[in-house]
Amino acid sequence: MQIVDPAALIARYIEPNPDRPGVDDARLIAYGVPVWALIGHYEAIWSDAAAVAQGYRVPLEAAQAALAYYEHHKAVIDARIAANTA
Repeated sequence: MQIVDPAALIARYIEPNPDRPGVDDARLIAYGVPVWALIGHYEAIWSDAAAVAQGYRVPLEAAQAALAYYEHHKAVIDARIAANTA
């Protein structure tokens, strides 16, 4: 298995949302899926990057990029997920 640099994955697949600036609104390039949505499902339902990718119909590397981005911004994204479930 090829090891991919998390920073390279983030650069390739994650972008700021131009309509909603902020770390918690970052999304997948070309798919528009918010990182917080992918992470919310990862934690609540699947706990498997491949299942998240399949569920959202995005490449596995995109789901892995979301997880890598989450690791860098965990507190902010956790707060966003909590606010959405409250």
